[in-house]
Amino acid sequence: MAMAITIFLFLLSFVTPVFLAKPIHHAHHPRFASHNYRDALAKSILYFEGQRSGKLPSSQRITWRKDSGLSDGKAMGVDLVGGYYDAGDNVKFGFPMAFTTTMLSWSVIEFGGLMKGELLNAKQAIGWATEYLLKATAHPDTIYVQVGDAGSDHSCWERPEDMDTPRSVYKIDKNTPGTEVAAETAAALAAASLVFRKCNPSYSKILIKRAIRDELLWGAAWLHRATKKPTYLNYIQRNGQTLGAAETDNTFGWDNKHVGARILLSKSFLVQKLQTLHDYKSHADNYICSLIPGTPASQAQYTPGGLLFKMDDSNMQYVTSTSFLLITYAKYLTSARMVVKCGGVVITPKRLRNVAKKQVDYLLGDNPLKMSYMVGYGARYPQRIHHRGSSLPSVANHPAKIQCRDGFSVMNSQSPNPNVLVGAVVGGPDEHDRFPDKRSDYEQSEPATYINAPLIGTLTYLAHSFGQL
Repeated sequence: MAMAITIFLFLLSFVTPVFLAKPIHHAHHPRFASHNYRDALAKSILYFEGQRSGKLPSSQRITWRKDSGLSDGKAMGVDLVGGYYDAGDNVKFGFPMAFTTTMLSWSVIEFGGLMKGELLNAKQAIGWATEYLLKATAHPDTIYVQVGDAGSDHSCWERPEDMDTPRSVYKIDKNTPGTEVAAETAAALAAASLVFRKCNPSYSKILIKRAIRDELLWGAAWLHRATKKPTYLNYIQRNGQTLGAAETDNTFGWDNKHVGARILLSKSFLVQKLQTLHDYKSHADNYICSLIPGTPASQAQYTPGGLLFKMDDSNMQYVTSTSFLLITYAKYLTSARMVVKCGGVVITPKRLRNVAKKQVDYLLGDNPLKMSYMVGYGARYPQRIHHRGSSLPSVANHPAKIQCRDGFSVMNSQSPNPNVLVGAVVGGPDEHDRFPDKRSDYEQSEPATYINAPLIGTLTYLAHSFGQL
C-alpha cells in the first residue's frame, strides 16, 4: 500500500463478596487469593461469544444470542460475515477488533501455558476474529475496515438479530490510506500466527503471510517476533525513534500503541539478549516509573479507592491494558533478573505484579461500592449495561421483530437487562469511585472487547499463582 507518507500516524493517533482459594505459599503474592480468578477468567473469555456476529456455531454457550449480519459485505460483492461487534452497538469496527485480536493473542502467547482448560476457549475467541480478518484482507492492497453506518446504527436501539440499518462497507486502499488500522491488522495476524503455530501450522502460515503485507513499529514488532526476519529488526532500529518509541505518552489502548511496542520490544533485549534493542528497556522503564506511586517520575492518577484513572470514557480499558503490561514486563524482568530504577527508587517485578493485582481486585469488587465491574461475577455487578442485545428481550422470548426506535423505551428504563452478558467488563466508575449503573451512560456502562482482551492474560497469571489453574 502507498502509505509511506502517513507512516508516523500509526503511533501518533493511537489505543463483590470475597472468594477464598485454598491457602498456598507463593513468592509473588500474599497467602490468600482475594478472588476466584479462575472463575473470572472463564467468564471474561465467555463474554466474546456474546459479541459474535455472523452464523453462530452449535457450540455457542451464550444462547440468547442468535445469527446476525449474515449478508455483511454483500453490497460490495465481498464476504464480511463474522467477526465481533466491539461494544454495545451493532457496527463492526476493524481497528478495535484487530487490537482485541492482538491482545487476546499476546495473552495466550505469554500465559497460554498456564490456562489449562480455558486455552481452547481462548484460541476459539482468537480464531473467530482471525477468520474475519482474513476475509477483510482477502483482496490485495485493500482492507475492509468497517461494516455498518455508525450514525444510523446509533439512531436505533435494536438487537443485532433485527438489524435493518445500512450495513455500509468502508475500506482502505492506495487511494484512501489508513496506516493505523493496516498496521494493527498486521500486528493482529502476526500475533495470532504465533498462537496457532504449533496446534495448526498451516493456518499459522496463512496468517503470517497475510500479515507481511504491512508493517510500522507495532506491526513490525509483531512481525519480527513471528518471523525473526532481519528486515523487521532493521526497520525497528531505523524507524523506532521516528515512530515514537521514546514518546512520553503513557496511554496504551486500541488507538495508541506506543507503550505496548516498548514493552514488546523490551523482551527482545531482556529475554532474547538482542543487544541492539537495549534502548527499549529504558523506554519501558520510563513508562513504569510514570505509573508507580512514590517514584520521582510518577504521573498516574488514582481514584480515592485506588483505581488507575486516565479517562472519563471507558477508563477500565486503560486499567486492563496497563495491568497486562505490568504483569508481562514483570515476567520479562524476572527472566533477565533485572529491576526498574526510578531515580533512587528500585521497583521489583513483585511490585509490578502487586500493582496489577490491586487493579484487578478493584475491578472484581474490592472497591468502595463493593461492586464487581465484570457482569456475572460476584453477587453485585452492573444490571443495566449499555448493550443492545443484553438489554432487549431475546429472540427466543420475543420472536417478533423489535423496530429501530422501539428499543429506546427499554434503553431509557430502569429495568435490569433481561440477558446477562456474562464476563463483560464495563467502562467502570468515575474518578471519585462513583458508578450510577445507568444504561444511557455509555461512558461508564458500556462493555467492549478491547476492555476484556488484555484482562485474559492477567487473570490467567493470578489464577495460576494461587493454585486455581
